[in-house]
Amino acid sequence: MSEEKNRGLQSPFRRKVLVGMAATPAISLMSSPSFAAGPPTSAVNTTGLAVTDTEVTVGILHSATGTMAISETGSIEAEKLAIQQINDAGGILGRQIKIIQEDGASDWPTFAEKAKKLLVNDKVAAIFGCWTSASRKAVLPVLEQYNGMLYYPTFYEGLEQSKNVIYTGQEATQQILASLDWVNKTKNAKTFFMIGSDYIWPRTSNKIARKHIEGHLEGCKVVGEEYFPLGSTQFNSVINKIKLTKPDVIWMDVVGGSNVAFYKQLKASGIDLSKQLLLTISVTEDEIDGIGGENIAGAYACMKYFQSLKNPNNEAFVAAFHKMWGDKTVIGDVTQAAYLGPHLWKLTAEKCQSFDVDKIAAASGGVEFKGAPEGYVRIHDTNHHLWSRTRIGKARLDGQFDVVYETPELIEPNPFPKGYQ
Repeated sequence: MSEEKNRGLQSPFRRKVLVGMAATPAISLMSSPSFAAGPPTSAVNTTGLAVTDTEVTVGILHSATGTMAISETGSIEAEKLAIQQINDAGGILGRQIKIIQEDGASDWPTFAEKAKKLLVNDKVAAIFGCWTSASRKAVLPVLEQYNGMLYYPTFYEGLEQSKNVIYTGQEATQQILASLDWVNKTKNAKTFFMIGSDYIWPRTSNKIARKHIEGHLEGCKVVGEEYFPLGSTQFNSVINKIKLTKPDVIWMDVVGGSNVAFYKQLKASGIDLSKQLLLTISVTEDEIDGIGGENIAGAYACMKYFQSLKNPNNEAFVAAFHKMWGDKTVIGDVTQAAYLGPHLWKLTAEKCQSFDVDKIAAASGGVEFKGAPEGYVRIHDTNHHLWSRTRIGKARLDGQFDVVYETPELIEPNPFPKGYQ
């Protein structure tokens, strides 16, 4: 997809935000004129990070351009909001947070290149970024080679654990398995047609989903499985296959701007989502901003967060988000998970009284954030993933979701489920 065509998928507000983000790669969000003295730099920084007596520098690394910008813009906005809030409250260990922003440009080698630049040249204390598993996989060897710390916000396939990554989104057992159990139990779904983007996360997620459907759900089967390159805009062929196979569930993990084309073409084909059950694990309010609520209303999504959640934490978060980025902005699951990253990093640094990556990694287990918009969250003691609830939402015409189900308790993260690897 050409960049010009991709920009056509963005709302006018989103386009304006992206232009502004691309034009300002280095940003210092320091509105608080004074801050309390913290520990001496020699005590909190023993490894040569970009930490002074008054500042600590971090990196933001997302796609501000390309087909993934429709999904990643919200993450950039959320991370900047969290950092602004931390700075306004006095900073972290007596220091204000300075941001260096880089654009992964929806290109995995670019993500690796920019991660190396942030770690080697800029010596950032932490990176908040990536969205796709392909970008995370590209960045991971760089993080491990140069000992950087990434706070990764996206729901993903699991089957990974690293000292150098804190996973603030859900892994497969918290999203994929939970949603399949729900749709089988509550909707008596037996047949599934899978459609995904052609890269690591959808393929691995669907491999896990197929094992669960065919090995753990009685009488269930997959009747179709199709993949499309990122940025694809032609889905009429697979829509015709859906009409022929008549699955109980269209199971979707298409990402980025391709969703705009898919849902518009699905509606144009005459498929009515009030009658044909569709369950997505990839579309949030951010994508619906481009898709249009009228094209996806009636579909179900499995996430841990929806903007419509009713709790004091979320109401304060949504108000702050709108104040900073405008009333027309929307907030999806990954946007909220991105917001958690800077706050969890701050809490961990305060726990270990250091910015050193090894100390942050060792201290992360058990760190809890009681102010999370999704509700209370806690980093697992050993695997660097978050305990969280699973929720099912039904898309409305206005682009928001009605929450129709949520687990009563937090689900323990299990990135290596037995029998699914």
